[in-house]
Amino acid sequence: MQSKKLAKKSVKASTQKYLDIAQIKSDVVILKDGTLRSVLLVSSINFSLKSEDEQNAMISAYVSFLNGLDFPLQIVMQSRKLNIEGYLGRLDESEKKQENELLKAQIADYKSFVTELVELGDIMSKKFFVVIAYDPASNTKKKFMDRFKEAFTPVKALKMNVEKFNKRKQDLEMRVRKVQGGLSSMGLEVAKLDTQALIELYYNIYNPDTFTSEKMAKASDLRVEE
Repeated sequence: MQSKKLAKKSVKASTQKYLDIAQIKSDVVILKDGTLRSVLLVSSINFSLKSEDEQNAMISAYVSFLNGLDFPLQIVMQSRKLNIEGYLGRLDESEKKQENELLKAQIADYKSFVTELVELGDIMSKKFFVVIAYDPASNTKKKFMDRFKEAFTPVKALKMNVEKFNKRKQDLEMRVRKVQGGLSSMGLEVAKLDTQALIELYYNIYNPDTFTSEKMAKASDLRVEE
């Protein structure tokens, strides 16, 4: 019994050791080094279908957007096999409620066709994310000693001083609004991920095989021990 308990403890420690995320709250990802992250979900545009003038305008807007940044950001593309379980579930409900036998048979045939198409075609869904970082050590507006202390005691500062965390979050929000404005000027739709969406995103990244079979609970129902 004792060896099993020790084994469980060792597995828990080894798993957490390789995760960079310390906490997710208030729509912000807090890393173990004390830096913060916000994640934006961004739509895509079929550039090749645009006219030459539209392409040049988009390129110009993108160049201006990049030149206007004074902080780093990360662009991530996520490819996953298309998950149509929710869509098939709605078709099942429609099939059960349908009283017309002909329409019921057509729904069943259509459901089989869609399932076979996705499996044989290996259709992938793509999502685009922009990750915006805030590092207190990179904030040149603060005094050097303040940035130095925060860089070497980041987690302690976050746990001990909620006001300091809120200030960092405000600085991060300024960057988020700037990026949102720049991307919107190119005709892209931008949505900031909230706490629930962030948890689901990282759960999907770290558990791609179990994400579809084991659904995440709501963030409000999760109990995290500090």
